[in-house]
Amino acid sequence: MSETIKNRRGFLAWLFRGSAVAFLGSVFYPIFKYVLPPETIEANVSQIKLPFKIDELREAEQASRIFKFGQNLGIILISPDNEIRAYSALCTHLDCTVQYRKDMGIIWCACHNGKYDLEGRNISGPPPRPLEMYAVHVDEVTGEIYITRGTG
Repeated sequence: MSETIKNRRGFLAWLFRGSAVAFLGSVFYPIFKYVLPPETIEANVSQIKLPFKIDELREAEQASRIFKFGQNLGIILISPDNEIRAYSALCTHLDCTVQYRKDMGIIWCACHNGKYDLEGRNISGPPPRPLEMYAVHVDEVTGEIYITRGTG
């Protein structure tokens, strides 16, 4: 075999391997970027002021509202005994958004029929843990509502 043919074969083999690596990279790179979560830009939030006041919450049909707490959702409600409570609005099963069902007296996850009592404890369905409870502070003068992470 002549030297020219060997060089051509070597060059073609190198070209084939290089294009195979480039093809695999173009397939797996988007998958890799999809699987890894993006970097968090927002800082952890420990306290927020809600964009509505206590009177608006009392006038709401279900006596509850969903609010943004940092990157997550929260739910605030007025219980039948007139207590104001706030929880994480993410179901502990698959992070679906929960809702307050005043007619049933529970916090309900529509995804898989998970139910929590008004203390945030899981009472039926697939949720493995209680909802995270938030502390609620109402300014009696202005009616503004402040939510703080934790139960204090």
